[in-house]
Amino acid sequence: MSMAIAEQIKILSRGVNEIISPEALKARLEESQKTRRPLNIKAGFDPTAPDMHLGHVVLLSKLRQFQDLGHRVYFLIGDFTAQIGDPTGFKKIRPKLSRAEIKRNAATYAAQVFKVLDRKKTKVVFNSRWFNKMSAQGILGLVSGSTMNQILARADFKERFDQQAEISMLEFIYPLLQAYDSVHLKADVELGGIDQKFNLLMGRQLQEYFRQPPQVVMMTPLLEGTDGVQKMSKSLGNYIGISEPPKEIFGKIMSISDELMLRYYELLTQEDLGRVKALHPKDAKLQLAQLVVKQIYGDTISREAKEEFIRVFSKKDIPEDIVIYQFRGNEKISEILLQLHLVQSGNEVSRLMRAGAVTLDGEKILKDTTGQLKEGVLKVGKRRFVKLVRSTKSAAN
Repeated sequence: MSMAIAEQIKILSRGVNEIISPEALKARLEESQKTRRPLNIKAGFDPTAPDMHLGHVVLLSKLRQFQDLGHRVYFLIGDFTAQIGDPTGFKKIRPKLSRAEIKRNAATYAAQVFKVLDRKKTKVVFNSRWFNKMSAQGILGLVSGSTMNQILARADFKERFDQQAEISMLEFIYPLLQAYDSVHLKADVELGGIDQKFNLLMGRQLQEYFRQPPQVVMMTPLLEGTDGVQKMSKSLGNYIGISEPPKEIFGKIMSISDELMLRYYELLTQEDLGRVKALHPKDAKLQLAQLVVKQIYGDTISREAKEEFIRVFSKKDIPEDIVIYQFRGNEKISEILLQLHLVQSGNEVSRLMRAGAVTLDGEKILKDTTGQLKEGVLKVGKRRFVKLVRSTKSAAN
């Protein structure tokens, strides 16, 4: 790669919380450029859930930047360590996964991550491949590379220890196993979220124990969800999934605040923030939505998503592919929306109705009762539409 090292560091450092250490990163990049040897870039993912969202894209985008600079990415799936459970950021150990669950979740990763990563420059590896072959003596060798005091220094362990809560011995082993992944792969750089700092640093320590140069650690921030407050999470309902339809991704990005928009720009794109701030907020948000959809689905689909959004929301039109529901007259609106998977619960319907966000042909529906349906367009929130058509079959049929 002929790009100047200073420019490479500028690209790689954007949106990163902390680098340990910037000097080591510069030295690794200089050595790689001189010897023409790609760096080994590692990031680990436990297959605890198969769905990925834009919070994951922050890390994936950073991996892609390394790939574009000519380096080799190891996308590590911790299928072995997932059977132990990682308590990082939790007050108790995560539930262990069965082999069947791990295999099922891991199988969905490839279709998602290669929407961002370059398939040809990515090596997908499973840490069970080396841990299944490791003897008891080998495991004890890892344990000898650390002390109990070092493990207990981790905040979540210390809090539980002080509260005299149970801590499994397997949990002490987990950071060492994750660290050994770096040893096995001879990682030059490991990327991870800021909440994984202890485990990432353990990788450096164990590499030194095995007489390897300690990896550079780069920690990315945790992306806020669409609410602008909580970390993006499917369980909180504030996520934007990378497997969602393009128009859904586009619409969700258009719903975020102007302040959050700038953070998304910083963490998910390489756009010049000064130029973005000079744009009208609506134009900037349209551009951001198109850039994100383009990264996942390509240029053509991103342009179509933008045109559809403008047509539907700027011109107060309805989507061309609107869902059609044939009703019999005695259904509740909540029943229809739940059946079509447009809401997650009856409580969500009640909340939306109280906020005046459920309308039928522009008329607000404030109560979820039977007998109020008629043919027309049911709109829920800003982006969900259903065309209601009376069924030709009688309720008795």
